[in-house]
Amino acid sequence: MKLSFESAKSLVSLNTFGIAARAEQFAVLHDRAQIPDLIAACQAHGGAFFLGGGSNILLTRDVPGLTVQVALRGIQIDRSSEEGIRVTAAAGENWHAFVMALLEQDVPGLENLALIPGTVGAAPIQNIGAYGLEVCERIESVEVLDWQTGVISHMSAQACHFAYRESVFKRHPGQWLVLSVTFLCPHPAQWQGITSYRELADALKPSAEEGAAVSARQIADAVIAIRSRKLPDPRLIGNAGSFFKNPVVSPHERAALLDIYPNLVNYPQADGSFKLAAGWLIDQCGWKGRQEGAAAVHANQALVLINRGGASGADIMALAQAIQADVHDRFGVTLEPEPVFV
Repeated sequence: MKLSFESAKSLVSLNTFGIAARAEQFAVLHDRAQIPDLIAACQAHGGAFFLGGGSNILLTRDVPGLTVQVALRGIQIDRSSEEGIRVTAAAGENWHAFVMALLEQDVPGLENLALIPGTVGAAPIQNIGAYGLEVCERIESVEVLDWQTGVISHMSAQACHFAYRESVFKRHPGQWLVLSVTFLCPHPAQWQGITSYRELADALKPSAEEGAAVSARQIADAVIAIRSRKLPDPRLIGNAGSFFKNPVVSPHERAALLDIYPNLVNYPQADGSFKLAAGWLIDQCGWKGRQEGAAAVHANQALVLINRGGASGADIMALAQAIQADVHDRFGVTLEPEPVFV
């Protein structure tokens, strides 16, 4: 199957913000047999913008050159190792469907990351995380294509240089295309649920009080319920989930803020630093529910910026910058966006 190309492709349905932008040239990678065509096209265009589920990007204009949507599919499960269950999933698999499919196959370990939008291939780029787990804790390796050389290789988790919502892929966009990800999940007998996150623990209390051990599926169901309650469905309201990272401050900075704001929401980190709740900072500045034209801050979750209909990427970006300025003026803290600006 040859790779086919489309000119002036509308991306409005391919980004969860629902921004009306177009790709100069567009192609969909369905099959690994199309990779030689893809390499040739990337080299001809001097690179490409690789698109997964479109859930962590903000399109600020039409996309020049080549845009490639990755739609590779396939999941392999290997239970033969005592280390754990190795699961290799193609980059185009829907993330939430993948997590739920593993639970159906009695493969625990990713349940805290249920209902996160996007694809498997995007997960290591962003190092997605929620409710006490980051995906890097389960990743063994990432299969990548270096479009400049045409070489396919496997990068270890260590080589990916994962950090909070960061990876080598995010720091060097466009250098590699993620083809598949291999996860090492625990065998059911070795699995221990991660329920330390307060909101999740509260949701699981009724089950825990009944005396039975909480299952991976119960954790997933609780996470789904919490996320559904807090975050708008991008199919109904354009958004990219949490728009800002939770900022990390030193113990000295935290102490200074606590002197002024005793109710400061913060969480200790393993390295001695403290993570602040970006949503709380934004809410304290009065932004929850505010709108600037067609762009707005969600009424139930200050971390979520939304497209009320017809907003441009520039509108969303202007709103984000206004929020950043207010938070910095009041708290001396710089908020960093989570989505990639294109």
